[in-house]
Amino acid sequence: MLNLTRDLCAIIDKTNSASLSSECIERVKQAIADGVAVALAGCREAPVAIGAAHARSLGGAQQASVWGWDFKASVVQAACVNAMAMHVLDFEPMWSPPTHAVSPAVPVALALAELYGATGEQIVTAVAKGLEIQCRLQFAGDQYVPEKLRFHPPGVAGVFGSAVVASSLLRLDASQLQHALGIAASRAGTLLANVGSMTKCLHCGNAAASGLDSALLAQRGFTSNQDVLEAPKGVIATYYPDGFHPERLLAYSKPFRVVDPGFAVKMFPSQYGTHYVITAALEVHGKIADPSRIAAVRIVSPVMKYVNRPRPATGLDGKFSLQYLAAAALLDGKVKIDTFTDERRFRSDMEALLGKITLVQDESIPGDFHHMHVDVDVELDDGARAKAVCRAPRGSWGAPLAPGEHRGKLEDCLSRALPSAQLGSLIDGLDRMETLDAKSVAALVALMARAGPTR
Repeated sequence: MLNLTRDLCAIIDKTNSASLSSECIERVKQAIADGVAVALAGCREAPVAIGAAHARSLGGAQQASVWGWDFKASVVQAACVNAMAMHVLDFEPMWSPPTHAVSPAVPVALALAELYGATGEQIVTAVAKGLEIQCRLQFAGDQYVPEKLRFHPPGVAGVFGSAVVASSLLRLDASQLQHALGIAASRAGTLLANVGSMTKCLHCGNAAASGLDSALLAQRGFTSNQDVLEAPKGVIATYYPDGFHPERLLAYSKPFRVVDPGFAVKMFPSQYGTHYVITAALEVHGKIADPSRIAAVRIVSPVMKYVNRPRPATGLDGKFSLQYLAAAALLDGKVKIDTFTDERRFRSDMEALLGKITLVQDESIPGDFHHMHVDVDVELDDGARAKAVCRAPRGSWGAPLAPGEHRGKLEDCLSRALPSAQLGSLIDGLDRMETLDAKSVAALVALMARAGPTR
């Protein structure tokens, strides 16, 4: 792995807008639009509200907008809070191997575009490059099985993605990029113990802020170990000790992983492994006339201890509970943003059904998202049964969305923050992102800054 960091940075430095195929551009725009929509839907959630108040209290240069709050903070603080908003609902795209690559990348690109001016083409290119480094790191490290992860992925891969996005828009050369990645490497790391708490969304916030700050320092001449990936006790040794394939990393952009294998569009705002139980439970819901007659529920899943939460402590914690998501789907016939309020979590029908659910985690079922499945078996009070199995949720790699389904998600999310006329203008602008000049980009960001609750 001699000169791995240097060689990788040389490849990234040479990657430009001409490197992007038309399919790549379309997929990056889809990822950006999805991220923006879920960020505006989530910008007034309690963790983000606290983050926004904190950023406002710190003062400093008013450089970039905090979306949905109509004030400006330093570019680093704005990127942090906007990334928190993008991840707080756990609703942005999922990647293979798993990570939340959009949230550390898109807020950085738009914050820098607001501060310095950038065209839509420059934003799309920078985001494509930042998504790619995150996905390549996860791929090179074979990080496919969530149960085996040591760190929450965006806290590791995300900080490099943010640094690459910022370096692209700041026009750092390959040597400066090496230093930016070296600085970012010492800011990586997130604990999976915080999944289910407010701190989880801060993982993406910190990744966005830290990578951006690293690139700004490198721009000023701050230095680091320029071999940080392959160095003894460097990135690979620390974060990918079970094996690493450098050739996969050096295949950066050949093709872009946003194209192959692509990403999964989340149709439910919860941890991705729970989408399998939601999908199966929704199918069963359609077979049951009266959910109050449910006597017992049996779920069979891969070993996924991180989503085995029989009695989630809060509505937010319910995003990471197979039991809670199965119960919500069976009772309500839907899983939406409001599914995760404390009011819904502790309603009497939910409390009663949670006590009837048994989860069996089967070691023989693969634990990666491409090969796993989840079964839901419901017994009614008269002994009748209804069953369903999910092998690929809608929007996943094996089950692409029908035309218009993704726009439906965007409209649903954005309708929580924008009136219909502005909603359409924002979606249209995001759909034409690569054609926008800097002034048009600024107008889109201004619209996002002024967004607020509509319901």
